Amino acid sequence: MRAKPAPINTPEGPDAAPRGFSIDAHRLAVPKASPGLHLVATPIGNLGDITLRALQTLAGVDVIACEDTRITRRLTERYAITAQLKQYHEHNAEAARPRILEALAAGGSVALVSDAGTPLISDPGFKLVREVCAAGHAVHALPGPSSVLVALSVAALPTDRFFFEGFLPAKSVARKSRLTELARIDATLVMFESGNRVQDTLAELAEIMGTREAAICRELTKLHEEISRATLNELARDADTLETRGEFVLVIAPPAADAEMLTSDALDELLREQLAAHSVKDAVAHAVALSGRPRREVYARALELAKNLRGGDGQE
Repeated sequence: MRAKPAPINTPEGPDAAPRGFSIDAHRLAVPKASPGLHLVATPIGNLGDITLRALQTLAGVDVIACEDTRITRRLTERYAITAQLKQYHEHNAEAARPRILEALAAGGSVALVSDAGTPLISDPGFKLVREVCAAGHAVHALPGPSSVLVALSVAALPTDRFFFEGFLPAKSVARKSRLTELARIDATLVMFESGNRVQDTLAELAEIMGTREAAICRELTKLHEEISRATLNELARDADTLETRGEFVLVIAPPAADAEMLTSDALDELLREQLAAHSVKDAVAHAVALSGRPRREVYARALELAKNLRGGDGQE
């Protein structure tokens, strides 16, 4: 028989260790955290970026639900926090959520953290928060570190409006299609990328939005933090020299304020150029991104030009 999973909350007893945390050898006692789910932002690299409120909460809850106990333990050991760690990640979430809800129903307190940064931002947690709210339990959010905001702060690009994409599709065709859609958004773009795909993504960004200014932010707040600022064309040109180890945030400027919709003649010229080198689908995607015209209009014109250039009906 399979053993029953251990309950996610730990009962208080007379021999339970006092709740608290330590900073520079100074031990600070904390009260038991209020019942409910506490969303705690944790450092994205430098453990010194943790907030005092986050330390008090992590020390005061019954359980800390985390993606990887090994990573979160570095933080709890640094500050001598003894709260129990339990895994909560995309692979065990279906089984772990009911146990968290049971703990909250019994008046317990649970902190949710990701490996780094703010929970739910490209990390597990959305379904848990939704079910906790539906069950009528309290949800407390503790603001703190976020690689999205750190990257925006140092990129030297407009910050009045931004669009957070998260991770792009892994496959090139889907990624190009998504980048073409993103190119039409009138805001600074922020996206995550892995080291093994960042060079390919830069090449595709240059192909679709090449003249825009951008920033590559690698290993933010860590010992080997690097920020590179240039146009996408320049960044893609130098991508083969890029250190690909680590975590990346890419920030891309919005379309130029004075960008104008191409005239019909200019659109035809652009489509002929694209059709000579690409399929109708890819030619349309590029032309839509560069022309500012609606896709339906560009697609209809591309089919007409392709028919004249290649013969037949222009379809593929």
